[in-house]
Amino acid sequence: MLCRVKPRRTLLVCIAVSFAAIDLAHKSLAFAHFHHARTLFVTLVMGALIAALVVLVPRVPSNAAAVGAGIACGGTLGNLISLLVWSQGVPDPLVVAGRVQGLAFNLADLFAIAGDMLLLSAVALHGVRHRSSLRERV
Repeated sequence: MLCRVKPRRTLLVCIAVSFAAIDLAHKSLAFAHFHHARTLFVTLVMGALIAALVVLVPRVPSNAAAVGAGIACGGTLGNLISLLVWSQGVPDPLVVAGRVQGLAFNLADLFAIAGDMLLLSAVALHGVRHRSSLRERV
């Protein structure tokens, strides 16, 4: 199992960097009326989350889980870099306006949600398919 961890980790990192680049390019080219600031604590949590996903998810023998984690990491990395680069905070160029309230977000937010959904679905499916091995000692 450990011999296949490196290719899954490489897949995860390549996808994360690609999705973060897409997000950052979009934020650079699109005008954003809205920005949201983050605290130092949130910045550290985002960095720890990326590190944890890159270290732990490739140990699950599922390429789908690695892809999902890569997409989620790409979104988180995009927001983390934005937080450090833009002085006003993370830009939110996508806006859905309602009559009274609206919602402002960016591609990184969508990537994080979609990646989490794929990651959790892949891990759940892996658990169902390999139910008997879940009780084995690690």
